[in-house]
Amino acid sequence: MFVEATVGIGAGMLAGSVALVGFGADSVIELFSSAVLIWRLRAGSVGERRERQALRLVGWSFVALAVYVAFEAAGDLILRRAPEASYAGIALAAVALVAMPILARAKRRVAAGLRSDAMRADSRQTDFCAWLAGILLAGLALNARFQWWWADPAAAFLMVPVIVREAIRVFRGEACCECGE
Repeated sequence: MFVEATVGIGAGMLAGSVALVGFGADSVIELFSSAVLIWRLRAGSVGERRERQALRLVGWSFVALAVYVAFEAAGDLILRRAPEASYAGIALAAVALVAMPILARAKRRVAAGLRSDAMRADSRQTDFCAWLAGILLAGLALNARFQWWWADPAAAFLMVPVIVREAIRVFRGEACCECGE
């Protein structure tokens, strides 16, 4: 996640790609979410209160990311800021598109074993990282291949409802519908 965050934000800033920076920021939030989970798990089975706190922290992370991406994408569209092609971003998105579903499944298995809604929420974060990678890949590829400058902020806007939906699910306690116990 650290590499994904560093490459995403760095390559995104160099190319002027809000979608790529947003994807990198999602990785920072994944790191934060993982740190929250470590904090929660250190409480052992004691922590119903810690479980709720952890879920709220993960949910607010999603909200912060959605606000940032929407704001930056709107600015890019209004000001017609054209990003450069980012082949590093395309490679990053392609790798994430393959790796994230595998990682999410592994996290769900751990979540079921621990009976942790916070861990399930984290697995959903990883799932939607794959969705974001697919959207990002489309936006970056369209910009690189056809010089459709608007594809990058449009991709960023497509990310926002996915992010908001996950925030709502976490706040409602619907961390992962596929994870039965």
